[in-house]
Amino acid sequence: MSEEVLVVRCGLVPYDEAAAAQRWLCDARQEGEIPDVLLLLEHPPVFTRGRRSTDAELPMAAEWYAMQGIEVRDTDRGGRVTYHGPGQLVAYPIVDLRPYDDDVHEYVRRLERVAISALGEHGVEAGPIEGLTGVWTAGERPGSAAGAGEARKIGSIGVHVSRGVTTHGLAVNVNNDLRPFEWVVPCGIEGCQVTSLSRELGAEQDLGAFAAAVAERFSDVFGRAPAETPPEALGLDSARLGVP
Repeated sequence: MSEEVLVVRCGLVPYDEAAAAQRWLCDARQEGEIPDVLLLLEHPPVFTRGRRSTDAELPMAAEWYAMQGIEVRDTDRGGRVTYHGPGQLVAYPIVDLRPYDDDVHEYVRRLERVAISALGEHGVEAGPIEGLTGVWTAGERPGSAAGAGEARKIGSIGVHVSRGVTTHGLAVNVNNDLRPFEWVVPCGIEGCQVTSLSRELGAEQDLGAFAAAVAERFSDVFGRAPAETPPEALGLDSARLGVP
């Protein structure tokens, strides 16, 4: 079992390039060529559809979303529709689950703890809600007619596992535009209120500092020593991850 996790900060990366990089890293991890990896990045505006998504979650035509400057992509992760955009931190762990008893549900719970701890460190109380995916601010259950008192979604989780190695992962709204969430049914939850770290705190936040908190909390929760690693050290050149 490796004691390291390679933490790779990738900047703003098109979704398709990040997906290709994850597949390459997953293959390398399955072959034991690299240790666990944590990619930290942002995406240009994109809606992604998980394996459980339905057409009703994207009520407008794809052409309409394209006119708003937002791509639509299908993906092999679990979950439903979500949005990624600049100012949102996306964390893609490429992790061998064997040291964690190949327990996918426990892996997802650990990802929740990573997000909850990082948010708490930045002054926002958050947690899971039974039966709903993702990470939510404190409040009444969504759909309870509590209005402003309802919990708001601040983090999304969707994973894929191939031969015991994970791809996809976690996204936390930090400074991103929240309007695109109003144009879909986020995560298949009608009436879901979405928020961000900056909205909760009333001021723009340092995305780099939040990324550092996520890397540190990930290392704690998964029992790994973080090793900051430049993308080129893993062969993630411009053909794979938009690296200059």
